[in-house]
Amino acid sequence: MAISDNLRGVIYMNVSMLAFTVNDSFMKAVTQTLPLFQAITLRGLISVVALMIIAQAMGGLRLWPARRDRGMMAIRSLAEVGGTVFFLTALMQMPLANLSAIMQVVPLAVALAAALFFGVPLGWRRLTAIFAGFVGVMVIIRPGADSFTVWSVLGLASVICVVVRDLATRRLSADVPSTAVSVWAAVTVTVMGMVGAAVEGWKPFGMAEALQILGSAAFLIVGYLFSVMVMRVGDIGLIAPFRYTALLWAILLGWLAFGTLPDGWTLIGAGIVVASGLFTLWRERALRRAVRA
Repeated sequence: MAISDNLRGVIYMNVSMLAFTVNDSFMKAVTQTLPLFQAITLRGLISVVALMIIAQAMGGLRLWPARRDRGMMAIRSLAEVGGTVFFLTALMQMPLANLSAIMQVVPLAVALAAALFFGVPLGWRRLTAIFAGFVGVMVIIRPGADSFTVWSVLGLASVICVVVRDLATRRLSADVPSTAVSVWAAVTVTVMGMVGAAVEGWKPFGMAEALQILGSAAFLIVGYLFSVMVMRVGDIGLIAPFRYTALLWAILLGWLAFGTLPDGWTLIGAGIVVASGLFTLWRERALRRAVRA
């Protein structure tokens, strides 16, 4: 039975969020015993090889985008590098659910950035919702409180990088293969990992770390592919709310794998962020329907 583009997009988003959250869990576990950049390098080498094989199987390994897309591809890849380093550094020190809660502001930040840089109109209702979402983030990280650390700031830096990455993805031409985007992202992150490992050092590792790296790489590959595909199908206003399932997975996996649960303030802040994001997306859909009518 054929499924609609919207349903396909919803499925892609849910798979992507689950895959990335499982990958995060594996990376948080393995970086307790291995240096961060070593873990990034090992995961990256596996990911690059696997993605190239997948790209070849899906119709050819076309890595070089057209000239008009190379600038956006470079920006996207560099943003992927920054987002990875900031996120994983913060993840080593923060509970998974807390960092995931901060990352839920990404859709709101994307909407604001699109208005600032691409001239996408924003009415007062959506601007108010975006402001409320950022207030929610402040509730989560609580500047000035004992719980506030530099790791929360790194989480916000990761948000900025992800926003740049997502905007660059939407500016790529439709004929750029999703696999090529994923391969370039994996290659640049892996090269960065190698540079960092040369400075940070390398440690021998055992079977447990090897399995964690393999698991992380496998789920990262799934997340890469589906995160690119989801930006290219269906009505993004309908699909985007399912990004928030990442928070549910993070709470569950944080509890099961690490025995941590977010405190009350984090849940309140996350609720504000999610509610603001859902309102913004609902408002965008309502405006599009009005324009079509």
